[in-house]
Amino acid sequence: MSRARRFLVDAGWIAVAAIDAGLDRSEPLMLAAALVALGVLPFHRRWPVLVFAITLPALAISGSVIATLIALYAVAQQRSNRYLLIGCGLSAAACYVFPGLDLQFDETDLMLTVIYAIITPAAPIFLGRLVHTQRELTLRLAEIRQAREHERVLDAQATLAKERTQLAREMHDVVSHQVSLIAVQAGALSVSTADPAAKSAAENVRRLSVDTLDELRHMVNLLRASGSSTTELMPQPTLSDLDRLIAGSGIETRRTGIAPEGIDTAVQRTIYRTIQEALTNVRKHAPGSTATVDIAHDGAELTVTVSNTPATRPTLALPSARHGLLGLRERAALLGGTVVTDAAPDGGFRLRLRLPITGQGSRAGR
Repeated sequence: MSRARRFLVDAGWIAVAAIDAGLDRSEPLMLAAALVALGVLPFHRRWPVLVFAITLPALAISGSVIATLIALYAVAQQRSNRYLLIGCGLSAAACYVFPGLDLQFDETDLMLTVIYAIITPAAPIFLGRLVHTQRELTLRLAEIRQAREHERVLDAQATLAKERTQLAREMHDVVSHQVSLIAVQAGALSVSTADPAAKSAAENVRRLSVDTLDELRHMVNLLRASGSSTTELMPQPTLSDLDRLIAGSGIETRRTGIAPEGIDTAVQRTIYRTIQEALTNVRKHAPGSTATVDIAHDGAELTVTVSNTPATRPTLALPSARHGLLGLRERAALLGGTVVTDAAPDGGFRLRLRLPITGQGSRAGR
């Protein structure tokens, strides 16, 4: 219940108690007891037992019952001690009977008076306990819902951890085995061949295989981890790693342009992964071609263009899920950028990444 609504409810009940206290209270003692009961009634939520005790004289002397019932309801709503509630109920019943002790009752009137004396305090006590129980049940239901939601999250995490572990095992058993064989055979070829070009190509294949195994190891470690949001896929690359990436790509690549200093690490990772994917596609789909990586910016937008010449050797059929470009577009979209691809005028291919860099620094650097 809101504070304003609670205030209006209390004001309404106090008004009813005031009307009850003002009915036929001609004697000064009766009027004084009723006024004292009304004066403490606004504090019935903060000190329910004390307010109830102060309202009892008004009930006993003047028969002003509403103020006592309001205080008794507050006691029952906030206190769970049954002995306290029984004591308050008996006190209210005794004070209810007290004003009529000097009157002559027949047996029927006496029985009705006793019944009214019991029912009158019992009603607010039971009502207060009902409201208290309802509130407790509401809290328990909320706790049960939270516990079930937490259990559901734990079950989902357990299922995810199981799937991640299985995937990590498959990656380790299948992919790492195949890549290891490639690295070993490439190393043997670089030792056994006398052709400098073949030796260089074999050494490059071996080096790429070793790098792939290293990245695969980080991926397997991640999949075996708990999956917390702070876990990184691997030590994240930055623009300072571009030269090493280009040198190890196995493609004759020319780099032009520089990126502004101070750009966000997420932007740097996106640029790195875009160039990495583009060079991988060149190696797969345009063997023997040369590539150009151009980085340009105008203070508000950064553009990375990776283009390649047509293939000079037959293209080998390699497995591909065609998810690379889709992943690049998703990465760029998260940063408010775009990735477009088209055919180059010389028959090659071109990939262009555009990212907004406003407010991330515009000093030239790397």
